Amino acid sequence: MRTVIFDLDGTLADTSGDLLAAANSCFDAMGMAVRLEPKADAGTALRGGRAMLSLGIERETGQAAQAALLDAQYPALLRAYEQAIDVHTVMYDGAMDAVERLRSDGFAVGICTNKPEYLAEILMTKLGVRGAFGSLVGADTLAVRKPDPEPFFEAVRRAGGDAARSCLIGDTITDHSTARAAGVPSVLVTFGPGARAGQADIRALEPDALLDHFNELPALAVRLLGA
Repeated sequence: MRTVIFDLDGTLADTSGDLLAAANSCFDAMGMAVRLEPKADAGTALRGGRAMLSLGIERETGQAAQAALLDAQYPALLRAYEQAIDVHTVMYDGAMDAVERLRSDGFAVGICTNKPEYLAEILMTKLGVRGAFGSLVGADTLAVRKPDPEPFFEAVRRAGGDAARSCLIGDTITDHSTARAAGVPSVLVTFGPGARAGQADIRALEPDALLDHFNELPALAVRLLGA
């Protein structure tokens, strides 16, 4: 079965607002005045919790964050994020219409994310879309994470698909590298915070395709994977 696997943060949904809010709650708890901003720092949010903590601490102190401090604050960030995981998060325009069209056209669909699996499950359930995806593989589902290709292959397997006729939809060099390591087509979106922060870099990666809007995806999937 032809299979389309999606990254989550910055690809299917803009999760940056809730991620930044969780980081800011940590700065509050540490007595820091620094705040990460939704527009300016959205790209950093999609690089993960430690990246956000590092950025805020460096802005506050003028020094690079120590690994021990990041390790101490990271669990608190995850707890804050879990408690308010869907306040600002929205699915990108046309995302679920494209997923349903793919399914109706006989594609398997799944998710491969570097978000912890339990948080991804909570988020997709709260957004009411978990049932549309045949698989969800997170950062800690296996012993390795993207850009290692094995989580991608596992997402394909769990979705009931065929890795030989699959592709990965993502938004960063991590997704691009994962697809290359798996030997499958790489599609990068141009509308997420990560892409907007570095359009030239996204295009310089030379993915197999760029996706400007989800309404283009069903036809693109056929072009890449066959009818």
